[in-house]
Amino acid sequence: MITELLKKYQASFAPVVPFDWSKNDFLHLNFTEQNPELELVELQNSQLFSDYVFGKLRAAHASVGVGGYNEHRTIYRRSAHFQQTEEPRCIHLGVDIWAAAGTPVFSPLAGRVHSFANNANFGDYGPTIILEHTLENQLFYSLYGHLSAESLEVLYEGKPIEKGQLIATFGQFPINGDWPPHLHFQLMTDLLGLKGDFPGVCTLSERTRFLQLCPDPNLILGIPGLFQ
Repeated sequence: MITELLKKYQASFAPVVPFDWSKNDFLHLNFTEQNPELELVELQNSQLFSDYVFGKLRAAHASVGVGGYNEHRTIYRRSAHFQQTEEPRCIHLGVDIWAAAGTPVFSPLAGRVHSFANNANFGDYGPTIILEHTLENQLFYSLYGHLSAESLEVLYEGKPIEKGQLIATFGQFPINGDWPPHLHFQLMTDLLGLKGDFPGVCTLSERTRFLQLCPDPNLILGIPGLFQ
């Protein structure tokens, strides 16, 4: 079971981003319907959305925002990308790390480039990288979304990646899928035949299935207080 393997090796993973979570210099950002502030933010306007996110960080004297694996979010109503079926997608399958554009992204363990793409729809991932890893012969994948365009320039499928290697930087809107700068970090045990893309949000009815496919990324990140 990949969850048990991730727990076993948790202390050995390299940081994905250059923040020291032990300093507690981060803010958990709430994008659920329990946050009434979201009703006052014009989420379709990426600049205003970004002003809200980074205004919250400044007010809290935090250098980075985090959230929210398995979170039932309302912010996806901003984009038709999440409303393409009768049941909208609203359950977040990764962990978001909100910080300045240009923030470096590192691979937490060795692997290879499985695939990459620029998913350029409004509200989508923008530039995206998927890495393939193995722990004790157990194959799994890590996804990095909302990157800079430059992050894709020197990649090729099968490219070897070392533990701790710089692989990307946070993108700026509109290149990053038109979001406030952040990294969407997600784990998958099966890519369902996809390349360069994988759902980062699922419907309520698919929640159990996708949470089984997508273990908690905080098993690698190790951010205090984020375990579900």
